[in-house]
Amino acid sequence: MDETYQTYLNRVARLVLPATYQSQLQHIQESPKFKHLPDGTSEAAPFPGYTVVTPPWEEDSENEAFYVQLQELQQLLLQQLDTGLLVPVPPASFHLTLADLVWDSAYRERKAENPQYDEQLHERVQDSFQKYQHSVATGNSLGWQLLGLMVRPRAVAVCLIPNNEDSYKRLSELRRAIYQNRSLIGLGVEQQYHFTAHVTLGYFGEISPELERDRLSDTLTKLNQQALPDEVIPLNVQRAELRKFEDMMRYSREPDWPVVEF
Repeated sequence: MDETYQTYLNRVARLVLPATYQSQLQHIQESPKFKHLPDGTSEAAPFPGYTVVTPPWEEDSENEAFYVQLQELQQLLLQQLDTGLLVPVPPASFHLTLADLVWDSAYRERKAENPQYDEQLHERVQDSFQKYQHSVATGNSLGWQLLGLMVRPRAVAVCLIPNNEDSYKRLSELRRAIYQNRSLIGLGVEQQYHFTAHVTLGYFGEISPELERDRLSDTLTKLNQQALPDEVIPLNVQRAELRKFEDMMRYSREPDWPVVEF
């Protein structure tokens, strides 16, 4: 189960504090979702699975202004970090993950055991979407806004907060419809952590033993103070889609796959 609205706000507010950066940066690790190439660059490693997300930026013209600010923030971040420390996510694939489903070895194993796994997953996600639409009034998009940069164990992202309690509650209801669906649980789908709304900007690459973590913490703090806009540019979450990924660079779907409108 996810937290209450106020508990969520209190928790994520701490994620963008300098003290949290300093603590989190002590434990960052190179992401296994990428592999190094001989020329010094990185490429995405195979990491297949399914997720429920908002449409990526390349398919979401309604949120152009929101994603432009994230792209600008990503560029500022890359300019100030050591070369190779962060492998950037292609801006075209920026999105908000609404519910993780199954990925990597868990997905490979389930699919190897059950040739109909993908089709069954699609059907049961559709059941969850229908249950949500029958139980929650729709008609307005969910509003979320940028709070600041956050450090994850293997990535740097931006953290989001809801514009109002209704936006949080309706998204929580969708997640509940997914994670309490016994048929999906039977396919190995389970909620493994509390929801933290975020858009990933990049994954950690090679971490030098000489990395100046205090300086990196200061950089993140200053970017939060200087780069975040004075005017709130919301992310209007209008639909949730089932998407498949082969790696962390692209999220695809077919026209008949499950989708729910808010």
